[in-house]
Amino acid sequence: MSEINDTLPEDQNLPEHTRHDQLVVSDMYQNWFLEYASYVILERAVPNIEDGLKPVQRRILHALKEMDDGRFNKVANVIGATMQFHPHGDASINEAIVNMGQKDLVFDTQGSWGDIRTGDGAAAARYIEVRLSKFGNDVIFNEDTTEWQMSYDGRKREPVTLPVKFPLLLAMGVEGIAVGLSTKIMPHNFVELIEASMAYLKGLPFTLYPDFPTGGFVDVTNYNDGLRSGKIRVRAKIEELDKKTLVIREIPFGTTTTSIKDSIIKASEEGKIKIKKPEKGMQAVEDLTARDVEIVIHLAPGVSPDITIDALYAFTECEVSISPNACVIIDEKPHFVTVSQILKTCTDQTVHLLKRELEIKRFELKEKLLYSSLEKIFIENRIYRDIEECETFEAVIQTIDAGLTPYKNDFYREIVEEDILRLTELRIKRISKYDAFKADEAMKRLEAELAEVEDNLVHLTRYAINYFKELLKKYGKDRGRRTEIRSFNTIAATVVAAANQKLYVNREEGFIGYGLKKDEYVMDCSDIDDIIVFRRDGKYKVVRVADKVFVGKDIFYVSVFKKNDERKIYNVSYLDGKSGVSYAKRFAVTGITRDKEYDVSLGTNKSKMTYFSANDNGEAEIITVSLTAQSTARIKIFDFDFSKLAVKNRSAMGNVLTKYPVRKIAFKSAGASTLGGVDLWYDEVLGRLNRDDRGRYLGNFDNGDLILVLYKEGTYELTSFDLTNRYEPKELVLLEKFVPEKPITAVYYESVQKNYFAKRFKIETTTTDKKFSFIGENKGSKIVFVSTDVHPRMEVVIEKSKTENQVEQHTLDEFVEVRGWKALGNRVSALKIKEIKQLESIQAEIAEPEIVENEPEIAAPSDEDETPPQTPPAAPDETGQLGLF
Repeated sequence: MSEINDTLPEDQNLPEHTRHDQLVVSDMYQNWFLEYASYVILERAVPNIEDGLKPVQRRILHALKEMDDGRFNKVANVIGATMQFHPHGDASINEAIVNMGQKDLVFDTQGSWGDIRTGDGAAAARYIEVRLSKFGNDVIFNEDTTEWQMSYDGRKREPVTLPVKFPLLLAMGVEGIAVGLSTKIMPHNFVELIEASMAYLKGLPFTLYPDFPTGGFVDVTNYNDGLRSGKIRVRAKIEELDKKTLVIREIPFGTTTTSIKDSIIKASEEGKIKIKKPEKGMQAVEDLTARDVEIVIHLAPGVSPDITIDALYAFTECEVSISPNACVIIDEKPHFVTVSQILKTCTDQTVHLLKRELEIKRFELKEKLLYSSLEKIFIENRIYRDIEECETFEAVIQTIDAGLTPYKNDFYREIVEEDILRLTELRIKRISKYDAFKADEAMKRLEAELAEVEDNLVHLTRYAINYFKELLKKYGKDRGRRTEIRSFNTIAATVVAAANQKLYVNREEGFIGYGLKKDEYVMDCSDIDDIIVFRRDGKYKVVRVADKVFVGKDIFYVSVFKKNDERKIYNVSYLDGKSGVSYAKRFAVTGITRDKEYDVSLGTNKSKMTYFSANDNGEAEIITVSLTAQSTARIKIFDFDFSKLAVKNRSAMGNVLTKYPVRKIAFKSAGASTLGGVDLWYDEVLGRLNRDDRGRYLGNFDNGDLILVLYKEGTYELTSFDLTNRYEPKELVLLEKFVPEKPITAVYYESVQKNYFAKRFKIETTTTDKKFSFIGENKGSKIVFVSTDVHPRMEVVIEKSKTENQVEQHTLDEFVEVRGWKALGNRVSALKIKEIKQLESIQAEIAEPEIVENEPEIAAPSDEDETPPQTPPAAPDETGQLGLF
C-alpha cells in the first residue's frame, strides 16, 4: 500500500511534515479491495479441494471433535466453541451447522432441524442438538495426519485442512458467493461417488450426475461435467391420480412445497393453467405434506391432465433450471474445474492419506517390535543383574549398552540412549513374571501385522479400493439414488398454455385483440399465442396477441398460429392485378418472422384474394367458379378440385385457375385429406409420441385411429394419438396402434384362486382415456406377460417334487380361446408352478401386409403448374372454408 503521495505537486504553504503525510486514496482502494476480495474467496465463500470444506464448516467440525464424548451437544454450545476459531458472528455459524445437519451425512441430529422440502426453518440453537456421526468420525479426522496452524487470536490451534478420506465436497454440494466469482456444486449420490472412486483407481471410465435429497427427475444432457457453462433441468414427480386430480410426490431441488403451491396458484390466476375454482371447505391446490411430499391439484372440468402436467412444467416451479459452477480453492487460488477432476483429486488425496496412515502404523509397529526385542534380550540375557554392581547411573547405561552390542546389527535402526532408559524403567515384578513364550507370540503377531502393512504399502491401490468397499458396506445402506435421470422433452408454452383470453376482430378497421369485446368473436386463445391474419389484398402476417393490435384493413381470416404445423394447409385463389389472371394454390405456413408481411399473390398492385380456406388436416374441397357475363369464355361456370394441386411453397405462384374475369367463387363440397395419415413413433425414454423418427415406429395414423396401451397393473386404455399425451415408460407393458380385430393374450396370477391363468380377448369398449382392468380388481393379482402376437408361446416350469421339475411349452392361441375381456381364462396348471416365461412367438402362416411408408406429398417449391398423383380419399371431413364471394 502506498503511504506517501509522491506524484502530487507540493503545496509550498503547507508544513513539510504535513505534505509528506498525504495519502493516495486510489491506491488505498485498489489494495484494500484486492485484499478484501482475496479474504472472502479464500476464507469464507469457496471450499478447499483438499477436504471440500469452507473455513466455517472446517472449524465447526474441529470444534465438535474437541467436544466429542459420544453424547449430543446443544448447537448453542457448538456455536460458542466454534467462535474460538471463527472470527465472525454466531448467525453464520448457526446457519452453516443447520445446513450441514440437514444433509444427513457427517452429523447426527436431534430436535427440529427444519425441512428443506417445505422450507421450514430449524428451531433455535438452544433447543436442537448435534454430534458427529460415525461416518464423520471415520473419514474426517486423524490427529497424526492433520496439518495445524494457530487460530486467529493465537490462543488455540486449528487444522489447515482436515484429512478427509472421501469426496465429501461432491456428496454434500456447496453454494457460495464471493467477490467477483461464485461457486455452485451439486450434491451427488453417496454410493455412486464411492463406485466412481473405485473405477478411477482401477483405471476404468466413470460418469457422475447430481442426486438431490428432494428426489424428482433430472435431465443431465447439458450437465457438462459440472463446469460453469453447463445446465441441468430438474422436474417434480407428478402423478395422475385420476382424470380430475394430479398429485406432486417429489419436488425439484431448490424449491419448497410452499413455493411450488404459490407458483401454481399464480399461474392459474394468470390463466396459464386451468384448475378447479376454490370451493367452501376445499382448495384447488392442497399441500398435504407430512412425512412424504403430497401436493394435490384439482383440475377444472374438461381439462386434459396430460396438457396440465406439461403446463405445470412450463409455467410453474415444477421445473427449474440450475447452472452448476464448480469453483474450488487449489493451492491458495480459485479454479474452475469439472466434477470428474474434483473426484480424482479427492480420491488421490484419500490414497495419499491412507499411505501416510500406513507409514505411521508401520513405524509404530517397528518401534513396538524393537522395544519387545530389547526387553527380551535385557531379561533373557540377565543384563539387569549386571547393573547391580554399577555405582553410577552412567555406568548403568554403559553396562546395558555393552550387553546389547552383539545384537545391534539385527535392529532396523541404531539403539539410542532413550531406548536404554526405557529398559531401566522396567519393574522387578514384570521381570520376574516375564513369559518368553507369550512374548514370542506377541512379537509374531506384531510381525504378521507389520507384514500386512508392508504388503498394503506395496499394493496401495488395492488397499484404497478395499477401503472404499468397506465404506460402501458400512454406510451405503439406504443411500440409493433419489433423483431419477431421464431426458426431458422441450415443452412449447404456446401448446400447453390454457386458453384464458377471447380473440376478437374488427375486419374493416383492421384491429385484432382480446380487448375488442364489442367486435366479432373469433375463438379462445392464450395471452402468449401468435395470431395469423390474412387480408383481402393478399397480404398475411403473424403477430403476438395483445389487447389491441393493428394488422391492416379488410381482414379476410384470423386464427391462432401454430409454428411448424405442416398439416394445416391453406387453399387459396387470387387475382393477379397486373395480368388479370386468376391463380389457385395450396400451401402451408410453418414458420415466419413475426410482424413481417408476406404475399399470397405475386405482390402486384390491385391483386386480391378471391377464395380462401384453412384446413387442419390438409383437406382439399371442390369450389364452383362463376365468370362474368361479359367474358368471352365458352364455359362460364365450372368446378375446380383443389385436390388436383400439389401443396407447394407459400411463395409459389400456383396454377392458373382461369384467364377470364371472375364474378364469384363459391364452396361446393368438402374433400378428404390429401396428406394421408401421420407416421408416429413412441420415444421410450421421454414417454411421448413424435413425428420425428425418434424411438419405436407405431404406424400410420388417420382420423379415427387409436392407440392401445397395456399397463403393468393389468389394465388397458385406448387413447387418441395427440402428441401431448403422456405414457410413463415404467408403467407400460405394451403400446401400439389399436387394431380392433387383433386379440390380446395375457398370462397373469389371480390372487383369490392363487393360480395362474391365460386368456385371450378382444377390446370391446370404445371409451377413450379410461382404464379397464382385464385381470380383476383383487389385490395381489399381477401380470406375467402380455402379447398381441398371432401365435404367442409360453414355457411353464412345474414342480413335481422337491428334486424334479417338469417343463411344458404351450402355443397360447391353441391353449385358450378368444373370449370377452372380463373372462377369467384357462388355468395354466393344477400343479405348483415355479416359473412362467414368454417364448418367441411362431410366425403367422399368412404374412401381414407390409407397411410401405408413403413418399412425402408436399411438393418442392416451384412456380410451374403441376398436378400431383391422386391420393385415395380418406373419410370425408368438414373443411374450414372462409371468405366466399
